[in-house]
Amino acid sequence: MKFLLFADFHYYPEVFLGCTMTDLQTIQAHAEAEGCDFIIHAGDFCHGPARFPEIVRAYNDFHIPSYHCIGNHDADVSTYEEMMAAYGLENDYYYFDCKGYRMIVLNPNYIREHGRYIHYNLKNNQKADDTDRMNPEQISWLAETIDSAPGSCILISHQSFERPDGAADREEVQRILRTANEKCPGKVLMCINGHYHSDYIRILDGICYFDVNSAAYDWLNTPHRLYPEKMHRQMRLLGYTVIYNEPLHAIVTVEDNTVIIEGMESDVFLGITRAMTGNPPTDPAGRELNSAIQSAKFTLGGR
Repeated sequence: MKFLLFADFHYYPEVFLGCTMTDLQTIQAHAEAEGCDFIIHAGDFCHGPARFPEIVRAYNDFHIPSYHCIGNHDADVSTYEEMMAAYGLENDYYYFDCKGYRMIVLNPNYIREHGRYIHYNLKNNQKADDTDRMNPEQISWLAETIDSAPGSCILISHQSFERPDGAADREEVQRILRTANEKCPGKVLMCINGHYHSDYIRILDGICYFDVNSAAYDWLNTPHRLYPEKMHRQMRLLGYTVIYNEPLHAIVTVEDNTVIIEGMESDVFLGITRAMTGNPPTDPAGRELNSAIQSAKFTLGGR
């Protein structure tokens, strides 16, 4: 099985200078050239899918099957219901099978409030306390979906189930995955996530946790004014970004229990780097930040 993977495309032309229609076409052309079975992103594809239908249609209607994973910003401008309709999703978590593998698409974009689980909608998560959760039904569904899979599973979500600052349910999810692999070695091969705009791989309990860098830019906690002033005036959050010249993405090949990740590097727009902005070189988890997705090859627990 071979697929093209990217994350955090952040299509929002009124606010960011980042990924564009041309960048999407670059990604799609690479998937064609590599003979990929499908394309999938790890969330934050578009901040307003109903406001910008042209980019969503270009992704949805591509001749290679193209799948959405919901991020914390996909329902920022369009409502949750509008986002679901635009992305063509019947449920906000789901699975599909390909060549004997099961891709499980999860959604930790829920707020827990007085025992209720509320999906992120029009930035309601920004003032909430208990966020980045899956609803209980989804957690039960995950265990059942892994157990019923015809072969090995790969999970993809926006938030991480490995990072110390990751999804609130990460320890419970790790227990589910450990149990599945103890019962059937190699049942779960990978957990893929976006969200943190960083590039990191960790093998934990025989599972590859893959933190996928943004296709578009490095996000900064402290803004800068290093781009031309006219650009800063046109795009109000430009100063929080260090922009990649090429849309970062990876080709992932899975054969038996061997995973090959073919990553890439990019230069940065106008040569402006993170170091020049005065921001630290690492993220809150202490992981180095750069304009790349690494390449790797590894074999995990066989069955």
